[in-house]
Amino acid sequence: MVKKMIHLEGAIVFLAMIYIYSFYEFKWWIFILFLFTPDVSMIGYIADNRIGAIIYNLCHTYTVSVLAIFLGVFLEFQVFLIIGLIWTAHIGMDRLCGFGLKYKTRFKDTHLQNL
Repeated sequence: MVKKMIHLEGAIVFLAMIYIYSFYEFKWWIFILFLFTPDVSMIGYIADNRIGAIIYNLCHTYTVSVLAIFLGVFLEFQVFLIIGLIWTAHIGMDRLCGFGLKYKTRFKDTHLQNL
């Protein structure tokens, strides 16, 4: 049940970010081009599992991406808003697909694994 709620939450976040992005009438090619950019954070796993998990989790938590949205709105800086919306959409899409935050043990160990 909890896993289904997290998938649903991810879907709602993903769709909400798409709606807000379209509301501002930003260019869709930018959205598509950068949607998977946060996954570049997996490169941290080249160093080791601990560093990889830290970098990956920093790039896959709503805290930083939503902060970018707030900065974009309050500072009226569209680049931050675009980055935050796409980044948050990516995280929502990941949760929808069942990808979670990583543990230091190995890449496939996530906080959604045992739900």
